[in-house]
Amino acid sequence: MNRSSRPWSVAAARRALALVVLAAGATAAHAADLTVSAAASLTNAFKEVGPLFEAAHPGTKVLFNFGASGALLQQIAKGGAPVDVFVSADEETMDQAQRQGIAQAARRRDVVSNTLVVIVPGSVANAPKALADLAQASYQRIAIGLPASVPVGRYTKGVLEAAGLWSVIEPKMVGANNVRQALDYVARGEVDAAFVYATDAALMPDKVKVALTVPTQTPVRYPAASIVASPNVQLAAKFIEYLLSAPAQAVLAKYGFGKP
Repeated sequence: MNRSSRPWSVAAARRALALVVLAAGATAAHAADLTVSAAASLTNAFKEVGPLFEAAHPGTKVLFNFGASGALLQQIAKGGAPVDVFVSADEETMDQAQRQGIAQAARRRDVVSNTLVVIVPGSVANAPKALADLAQASYQRIAIGLPASVPVGRYTKGVLEAAGLWSVIEPKMVGANNVRQALDYVARGEVDAAFVYATDAALMPDKVKVALTVPTQTPVRYPAASIVASPNVQLAAKFIEYLLSAPAQAVLAKYGFGKP
């Protein structure tokens, strides 16, 4: 048999090896994609943190999915697109994720904190000076995150119930699907007031103003955890640890978040 008629030539072997290498590279690139589902209030800060993590981990691409914490948990539970890291705006939602066997308790960390505030349109001359003022007739529409799925709504309901005001305020409630929607309602002048996080209010200083800072019975902390079904468990753990690093915390502080 002459050299050219061999069934497996050196050239063919090299081409096959090249295809294997390319396939391995494509698999590695796919494995380096990290999907993070995070509370809507983290949107601006995380969009800045993501590229920093990518720079520190070459070849990694961070993909974000932002929304109300409860809605994000439902998406993960229903087995939609693969998620590697979940960051909620309250402990309760993450507790639910653990009870459902979705989040890894051993890899759970509180990464930042926040503050509940009442905001009004920037053009308003007389802002409420106390929570009880919201019961006045001049406040007809008050945006509040839906307590069943939006952490800021649960914090708000808890505060108003403790103050004996929930039964008065609830009929005025304009439900928001997430905290950013409540912020937008005020910015557009569609409601008289809203309960949001201090970090959200700070994004639109020309359109809204903070009337009250509202102490909450439960501190507003954001836990992060890797997802049990994540195909990138180690990378997910690195992202969570990075959120606690000095560079990431500096970005989060710039957007008004406090230490965890």
